Amino acid sequence: MDSGVIPFHTPGHMQGKGMDRALRDFLGDNVLAIDLTQIRGLDDLLQPTGAIAEAQALAAEAYGADHSFFLINGSTSGNQIMMMAALNPGEKMALPRNSHKSAMGGLIVSGVQPVWMRPEVDDALHMDHTVTPETVRRTLDAHRDIKAVYIVTPTYYGVAADIEGIAAVVHERNLPLLVDEAWGPHFHFHPALPVDALEAGADLCINSTHKMLGSMSQTAMLHAKGKRVRIDRLKGVVKLFLSTSPNLVLIASLDVARKQMALEGAALLSRTIDLAQETRRRLNEIPGVYCFGEELRGKPGVFDLDPTKITITVKNLGYTGYEAEEILRRRYNVQCELADLFNCLALFTIGTTAEAAERLVYGVAQLAREDRPIDVFSPSGVLQRRLKTGTYALPTIPPIRMNPRDAFLAPTESVRFKKSAGRICAEVITPYPPGIPVISPGEEITQEIVDYLDLELRAGVRMQGPYDSELRTIRVVSR
Repeated sequence: MDSGVIPFHTPGHMQGKGMDRALRDFLGDNVLAIDLTQIRGLDDLLQPTGAIAEAQALAAEAYGADHSFFLINGSTSGNQIMMMAALNPGEKMALPRNSHKSAMGGLIVSGVQPVWMRPEVDDALHMDHTVTPETVRRTLDAHRDIKAVYIVTPTYYGVAADIEGIAAVVHERNLPLLVDEAWGPHFHFHPALPVDALEAGADLCINSTHKMLGSMSQTAMLHAKGKRVRIDRLKGVVKLFLSTSPNLVLIASLDVARKQMALEGAALLSRTIDLAQETRRRLNEIPGVYCFGEELRGKPGVFDLDPTKITITVKNLGYTGYEAEEILRRRYNVQCELADLFNCLALFTIGTTAEAAERLVYGVAQLAREDRPIDVFSPSGVLQRRLKTGTYALPTIPPIRMNPRDAFLAPTESVRFKKSAGRICAEVITPYPPGIPVISPGEEITQEIVDYLDLELRAGVRMQGPYDSELRTIRVVSR
C-alpha cells in the first residue's frame, strides 16, 4: 500500500488519485489504496496460487470443507455454480418451491429441468418452512431420473431443515445434495445453532458471509465436500461465473471474517444469541405481538431454529408487515431486514448492540399501543378484511408447461396481467423481499396466482423480475 510502486494499471482511479475528491475523502485513502487489480504478488481469484489460495484453504479448514471458494457476486452466483457443476442441460433436479430467485436464474442458465417440492406450509404464520426427508423421498420415488437434490436451509426466517435425514435419503441413491445455506454462515461456529450443512452431509453448499458475519456486502463462500460432484468441473464453472476483475477489498473482508469466526466466533455468537433471546422474550410480552421460537421445533418442516432471527408477527395489531416496517423506519429510526403481509424480520448479528435491541423493543411497543394515532399507511378495507378473516393463502405450485430456459428465451408478447391466467409465463415474478418467485418462466399462470400477486401489490410489496414493474402487463410465451 505504501511501497512506492507507481501504478499504470486498472482501476482507473489509480489508488484514489483520479477519483472525485468528495468520494475519495468519504471512502478514505486506505480503502482505495487496496482497490487493486490482480497484478504480480496479489494472486488471481480465478487461478489462485498465492495469498488467495492460502485464504481459501484456511476457509475450508474453518468450515470443514474439502474445498472453499470466495464469491464476490454473492450466493446468487453460488446457487448458479452449484447447479451447473452438478447437472447437465435437460437433467432433472428436485428443489423446494420457496427457493430464492437466484435458483431460477441457475435453472435458466444451466438448462436444468426443475421438479418442484412443496415445503411445509405454516397456515398460522402464513409462511413456508422447509422440505422434510419424507417429501424428498416421495419426490425421488416419483421421478427416478432426478440427478441431484437442492434444498434451502435455513429459510429467511431462520427455520432449519433436517439436513442429515435428507442427506441420508439423497445419498442412498448416490445423488449429490446441494444446499442453499446462505442464511447460515454462522452455524458452524456455535453449538447452540443448527447443525451446518457440510457437517450434516451436504456435497456442495453456499454461505452468504456478508449476511450474518463480518464480511462486506456482495461476498459469499461456496464449499465442497466429498466426490459426488467432480472438483475439476466445479472449478471450471467457478471460473465462468466470477469476474476477471475482482475487488480485492471484498476478498480481504472474506478472509478477515473467516479469521474472526475461527478465533472469536463462539464468544461473539454467545453474546448475540443471548441478546436475541432476551429481545424475543420482551417482544412477546407486548400485547398483540408474537415472535415464534422454540415452541415451533418439531412441527412439520421445522427441525431446528436459528435464534438470531426474530420474526415479529403484527397481524393482530391491524397492520400488514409492510406498514409496520415503514412506521418503524419513519417514526423510530429502526430498519428491519424484511417485511411480508403479516411479519417483520429483525436480524441479530455479531454487530447488533444492546442499545439497538432496546430501540427495536421500544418501537414495536409504540406500534402496539391501543391509543396509537391512525397511520397513513393503513391498508384498503378489502385487504384488511381478507387478512383478518384469513381468506389469504400462499398459492399452490403452478403446472410446468416448458423448460424454464426454453420459456425465457422463447418469442414473447405482453398481455394484461389480470387477464393472463392460462398463459405460459416468460419472466420471473418475485415479491422482494423475501425473494421467492411466485411464478417463473415455463409455468402456467393460474387465477390463484393472479389474485395472490394482486393482493401483494395492493399491500405495497415491491416486485422484482417483471419488465413492467407495476405488473399491469406480463410477458408470456407467444402462441
